[in-house]
Amino acid sequence: QVQLVESGGGLVQPGGSLRLSCAASRSIVSNSRMGWYRQAPGKPREFVATVHTGGSTIYADSVKGRFTISRDNAKNTVDLHMNSLKPEDTAVYYCNAYRLGFYDSWGQGTQVTVSS
Repeated sequence: QVQLVESGGGLVQPGGSLRLSCAASRSIVSNSRMGWYRQAPGKPREFVATVHTGGSTIYADSVKGRFTISRDNAKNTVDLHMNSLKPEDTAVYYCNAYRLGFYDSWGQGTQVTVSS
């Protein structure tokens, strides 16, 4: 398995920005599908963004144009840059690393709260 550690969460006002970072325990970012998901209180976990091994990215409609996912293969990290944050973005954000037949690993999550 792969250990993932998220960081960068916190409290931000509506319209503000945050950058979340996910660090993997070993060199897997370049050959894994890396993604971010989130879970708000009382709701199921939902997809936010993913970056595939070839570099292509996919975003949920709710964050398209506001969030950007990026990876650094040398540092073995995946970031989520979040702009124009809204109260409905409040959730625990989780990092995921997936490689078919090898692993499907999750981090412990980091809290993002958007409130004035």
